[in-house]
Amino acid sequence: MVDEAASYFNCTDRERAIFEAGIKLGSIYHQYVGVPMNQSNIDAMEQAIQKSVMVQPFVKSATVSIDRNMVKKSTGHYKYGTLKGEMLNVTLEVEYNNQAVRARMEYVEKLDYPLMFLE
Repeated sequence: MVDEAASYFNCTDRERAIFEAGIKLGSIYHQYVGVPMNQSNIDAMEQAIQKSVMVQPFVKSATVSIDRNMVKKSTGHYKYGTLKGEMLNVTLEVEYNNQAVRARMEYVEKLDYPLMFLE
């Protein structure tokens, strides 16, 4: 794949791979947090997130899981809740030229935060 945007980036291939991974994780978080959830649509939501990120440039693999126990606990009076960042566990492999990075988003209880980081 020829990257026609390469001239806009003043960085190494590894830095570009890291940048791309961060963009993808950020887009997952901001696109999907707040989506109505209950036990019936967890599998479909995991697949939708995974399939949507896989079509983005430079993504080689993606796994998405949503914490079913947290969804169950957040289901309110009307039998649904909303997806929260702390429910997501996402792993991406992004490759730019020959540089691959593995990026992750998961809730870190000690920080009380859905952290995005490199493995």
